[in-house]
Amino acid sequence: MDYVLILYYSRNGSTAKMARQIARGVEEVGGIEARLRSVPAVSSVCETTEAAVPESGAPYATLDDMRHCSGLLLGSPTRFGNMAAAMKQFIDSSGELWLSGAMIGKPAAVFTSASSMHGGQESTLLSMMLPLLHHGMLLLGLPYSEPDLLQTRSGGTPYGASHLAGSESDLPLSDEEKRLCHALGLRVAKTARALQGAS
Repeated sequence: MDYVLILYYSRNGSTAKMARQIARGVEEVGGIEARLRSVPAVSSVCETTEAAVPESGAPYATLDDMRHCSGLLLGSPTRFGNMAAAMKQFIDSSGELWLSGAMIGKPAAVFTSASSMHGGQESTLLSMMLPLLHHGMLLLGLPYSEPDLLQTRSGGTPYGASHLAGSESDLPLSDEEKRLCHALGLRVAKTARALQGAS
């Protein structure tokens, strides 16, 4: 079955919660499934090796997960207005996909979580878009036809879904954030399905 890859890194669980809401949106589209995958943490002290299967959460992604997907949603917590090092390291390893053009023409979108309202959500989303543009992917955001973009007092941007996690990273997803995650997953899946029908 065709699938949309929801590839994320989550340290405190907020980005993982967003990924699950996005998956619900993806799976509303018939004939396409959501595939949740994560990436292992990196160490700032020394090189570490993670077990091939994580103790909890989604399995770790492989380049084949990217190569064979019909669409991609990329998620990371905000780190000083940028994606987390773990996600950057995985994306940096995707050179063979770039060389082969494996990702060209596939729809993609991004999502993030941050501890404060002005913690760099939008710049993080933009930072995640850059490698996707280099891969030749078709970037999708959230249009203002989503009424929650105009009403949210938590997360949500036209660049992609976002979540305000709070200083202790313990705030639940707001109803608006859940709907925007759902809408983003649905939009990528619908676009992937439409592009398959056109080819």
